[in-house]
Amino acid sequence: MTRFRSALAPLAIALIGLTAVPQEAWAAPPKPVPTVAQEQQAATPASPCAPTVKSTTTNTRLTSLFTAYGNDNSRLDDWTGADGTYSLRLPSGKELWIFSDTFLGQVNPDGSRPPVVEEGGTTVFLNNSFAVERDGRLSTIYDGTAAKPTAVMPPRDKNHWYWAGDATLAGGIVEVTYQEYERYGPGAWDWRWHRNVVARFAPGRLNRPISVHDLPSDHGVAWASATLKDGQYTYIYGVEDFGSPKYMHIARVKGQSLLGAWEYLKGDGTWSPNEADSARIMSGVANEYSVSKVGSGYVLITHDTTEALSANIVAYASCSPFGPFTGKQHVYTTPETGGNIFTYNAHAHPEIAGNGLVVSYNVNSFVNTDHYRDVSIYRPRFLDVTFR
Repeated sequence: MTRFRSALAPLAIALIGLTAVPQEAWAAPPKPVPTVAQEQQAATPASPCAPTVKSTTTNTRLTSLFTAYGNDNSRLDDWTGADGTYSLRLPSGKELWIFSDTFLGQVNPDGSRPPVVEEGGTTVFLNNSFAVERDGRLSTIYDGTAAKPTAVMPPRDKNHWYWAGDATLAGGIVEVTYQEYERYGPGAWDWRWHRNVVARFAPGRLNRPISVHDLPSDHGVAWASATLKDGQYTYIYGVEDFGSPKYMHIARVKGQSLLGAWEYLKGDGTWSPNEADSARIMSGVANEYSVSKVGSGYVLITHDTTEALSANIVAYASCSPFGPFTGKQHVYTTPETGGNIFTYNAHAHPEIAGNGLVVSYNVNSFVNTDHYRDVSIYRPRFLDVTFR
């Protein structure tokens, strides 16, 4: 089995809710029971400060930007498709785009791409990469050389790899969270989430981290599906993934850096320094989601994982960054979904100017060869979501 099939294909399955679970969790997945927020939501209408979704339209600028960039063959060592699609505004004003599994190479005249190098083609496949946007122009960032690109967050060995989480800026240093996955056997399903780390990058040298630090990882929560700076805290949102259900967890750290002392939201609404006390706040979130401040309230954007293979992006709202998130609202139904094609991991980019809140989502296929046949599948799409 090639690296391509051992990484991209499992990611596709993981993100729709069938795996990416610590191995021990398969033996005894929890019974879906009401979480703190769900019990409150059942009895409580949307909070008075909660924004209401007004409209959702395509963000043509960003969707077209990545389409044109991916199709551009002026360089043959740059981005032609990826998922993950986090973003961060750099001190220079440039936008850093943070990707997980990434294709680099050329696009054929018929809109196909050559197979990956591991399958005898010329397309390079990396488990993570960056792109930088400035004044409507993109450039791809990877480590290694143009002839032999490597991931910006290198794996420890061939049996491990990193997929990106959200990022934050701390004292001018870029902090990107990653989840490390590991292969422990030869079978197609013999892999699992292993741990969380944060990699620190200098904005002027993004091809490799300055340092890498462990993050809390002892209780099966993949941190950080999302981050949010609000007041004196940086909030870190995670997911405890049993396929179905997936549970939200919330932590916070005082200040800007994720290297500070973490505390975790308990079921009674108080905070504890012990990760073991982290409560299942709600279910229905995806592996990647977002919490953003909109007006006087906070909006959670996620793919709806209460439905199998859902095409629906939904929103919940709260008066605080740590919930409860209530009043489920429909945001968008992704038109790509159907047949082999599925969509997943919608989340917002509040630092990007748009008509409302800019939201991205990823598109993928259950059939690996679809990614060779049609380069347009494996690329992010962007939306503008307005609120009243």
